[in-house]
Amino acid sequence: MNSCMATGRTSKLARENRQAGLTSDCGSKFLSVELSQPAGYTLLLLLIAIFVLSLGLLVAIPVLETQLRREKEEELIFRGTQYIEAIRLYQQKKPGAYPSSLEDLVKEKCLRRLYRDPMSESGSWNLLLIPPSAETGRGTVRAGETRTAERLLVVPEENLKKIKNPQIVGVVSSSSRKSIKIFQEEEYYNKWLFYHGQIAGKKPQLTYQTGN
Repeated sequence: MNSCMATGRTSKLARENRQAGLTSDCGSKFLSVELSQPAGYTLLLLLIAIFVLSLGLLVAIPVLETQLRREKEEELIFRGTQYIEAIRLYQQKKPGAYPSSLEDLVKEKCLRRLYRDPMSESGSWNLLLIPPSAETGRGTVRAGETRTAERLLVVPEENLKKIKNPQIVGVVSSSSRKSIKIFQEEEYYNKWLFYHGQIAGKKPQLTYQTGN
C-alpha cells in the first residue's frame, strides 16, 4: 500500500513538473515575442524613412541642378556684359583700336580682372573678332562712336595666337549645351553673343575658325 501511495505521489509530482515546464516554455515564448515586436517596428520605420528620404532626393537633385544652371546663366550674361563695357572703354582710350587679347583690357584698366566662361569646363571663351577681310576700308572709329559688325570671326581663346593682328570685339561661350533661358532669341550658349556695337534684333554673320 505504501508502495502504491509512493507511486501515486511520484506520478503527481511528475505531472506537476510537466505542467510547470509547459508553463515556463509558454512564458519564454511569449516574452520572446513581446521583446521582438518593438525591434520589428523600429526596422520597419527605418526602412520607411530611408524610402522617403531617397524619394525626396530624387525630386530635389534635378531641381537643385536646374537652379544652379539658372544662376550660371545669369553669371554668363553678367560676365559677357562686363567684356562689352570693357571694350567700349578701350575704344574710348584708343579710338579706332581693339584689344588683341583679353589681357589688354586689364592692362589698360578697362576691366578689373579676367572673367572665365562659366558654362564651359575649361573656362575658355570663344572670341569674337573682326574678320581680316573686313579691316580694309573700315576707317577710323572716333571716340564714342559705335560701329555695327555685320560679320564676325569666332576663334577659340587658345587659338588666338594663330591669328595675325587679332581685333577682339567680344566674347561668346564655348559651350554648345542647350540653355534653359532664351537669351536674345537664342537657346544655345555658343549663340549668346556679347560684343561691342551689338544691336538688339540684328545678328551678324558668323565665321568659325576651323584651321589648326
